[in-house]
Amino acid sequence: MSPLWLSLEVALLALVHIIVVGLLLNYILKRYDVKGKALIDSVLTLPLVLPPVVVGFALLVIFSPGGAFGAWLQSIGIQVVFSKMGAVLASSIIGFPLFYQTVRAALSSIDPAVEDVARTLGASEVRIFFTISIPLAWKGIVTGAILAFSRALGEFGATILIAGNIPGLTRTMPLAIYSLVEVGDYSGAFTIVVYICALTLGLLWSVHLITKGGLFGQRR
Repeated sequence: MSPLWLSLEVALLALVHIIVVGLLLNYILKRYDVKGKALIDSVLTLPLVLPPVVVGFALLVIFSPGGAFGAWLQSIGIQVVFSKMGAVLASSIIGFPLFYQTVRAALSSIDPAVEDVARTLGASEVRIFFTISIPLAWKGIVTGAILAFSRALGEFGATILIAGNIPGLTRTMPLAIYSLVEVGDYSGAFTIVVYICALTLGLLWSVHLITKGGLFGQRR
């Protein structure tokens, strides 16, 4: 059961980072006329289409103790490579685009007139975002969070490069499946596959209930 609990812990920690950074970036890009917004949006979405091993390799290059930044982090007691922090970082980056794009779409669908009324009453942009925009876009935010959590739960390629496959420390469910298949323990691998399929199916069903199928098709 260790890979199951570790996967849930890593995915939850990643989700916290994803929500905080995702809401902050959506606020900045929605409220301010940032130059190169299209390019920024593309960069933020890039991990969604890149092979996860590419993301993992980039993280390994950045945070490796052999590099200047990685060596500095290690000198102050922060180890990212081959640690749980590395697994959380990989899952955060891989899952982030799903949350970011879902929330972006939800915020864009809000009637601007509602926010304009609040502005005429003297409400600040921050207050409008947190008391009007977010409540109106709550379905998109919850949906994005569930999708990002599901993606973080199943992350493999980036994690194995930056965090390794250390039992009890970084061996999440996907890595455990890989390790068990590698030694020929198909029965053990199948058990974990059942766990992860049941979890992700339940999460996707939650998305369906929240959006009434609107995320994947037209509501009838």
